[in-house]
Amino acid sequence: MKFGLDTFGDVTAGTSYAQVIRNVVEQAVLADRLGVDAFGVGEHHRDDFAISSPEIVLAAIAARTERITVGTAVTVLSSDDPVRVYERFATLDAVSNGRAEIILGRGSFTESFPLFGFDLGDYEQLFEEKTELMTELLKEQPVTWSGTVRPSLTEQSVFPRTESGRITTWIGVGGSPESVVRAAGYGLPLCLAIIGGEPARFAPYVDLYHRALKEFGNEPQPIAVHCPGFVAATDDEAVDLLWPHARRMLDRIGRERGWPPITRDRFEADVDGGAWHVGSPETVATKIAATIEALGIQRFDLKYAHGTLPHEHLLTAVELYGSQVIPRVRELLDR
Repeated sequence: MKFGLDTFGDVTAGTSYAQVIRNVVEQAVLADRLGVDAFGVGEHHRDDFAISSPEIVLAAIAARTERITVGTAVTVLSSDDPVRVYERFATLDAVSNGRAEIILGRGSFTESFPLFGFDLGDYEQLFEEKTELMTELLKEQPVTWSGTVRPSLTEQSVFPRTESGRITTWIGVGGSPESVVRAAGYGLPLCLAIIGGEPARFAPYVDLYHRALKEFGNEPQPIAVHCPGFVAATDDEAVDLLWPHARRMLDRIGRERGWPPITRDRFEADVDGGAWHVGSPETVATKIAATIEALGIQRFDLKYAHGTLPHEHLLTAVELYGSQVIPRVRELLDR
């Protein structure tokens, strides 16, 4: 069982983008020192998140850490070029001594499409074709491929090649059965982004993925879960610290997508029985253990940064997650 931390480099009020990025590096260095298994940064192209070039941030993290896996949460493949994605991550794999990984996804925001000249009407086709090409590139052999979203390749070799022969690559999905089956078809590990509702309700997607792998004739693959959460000394402190920052973040997204403003009662209900893993180390560990047991997963990633939460609170959350939550989850699972 592996445990990770994810952040999008959420911008804190009064803090420059540059300082937020430096803070993310510091948070990752602390996570490495505490024995956290993986650290993921998301790719976004909007003013409330500081990280638009994950690989550069991850390279800075790799230079200051020794063992932690460095990856994305997620790489928006639809608006990128698979060849360049492979090249950048193969380079990151070299500088990190084999610790790079990729989570490929469509992304929960669409700003990258107009920014890079892509039509949202091609949303499905862009991801499907580029994922198909990416799976071929990961084999690190000459590639012959043709499609409609980029020029074709004929016996084209791409460099640098990795020392291990393959970059660990997951498919990130948000709960669509079609996306789960697609990940199984490519034979790639699955990362479920559970950002709302009770985690146990995703069990049918786990079963679907295992069945689809068998039907496609692919080998069993690990499953990871990405959930929002936050750790503080006590349950009340965690909710009180998180609430105003989460409210601003969720209300902004809600305005963009036509959702009603969130209330504290609704937020606390999601903390009590939904996707949010928030509270004291004991409370968060208990909920993570329940999520792991309900879904039978091999990795849990906590998205610990939310909206304008200050750096000092994030460092505390990382400290408690690495030093208390993870050991306690392992104890609970052993029982």
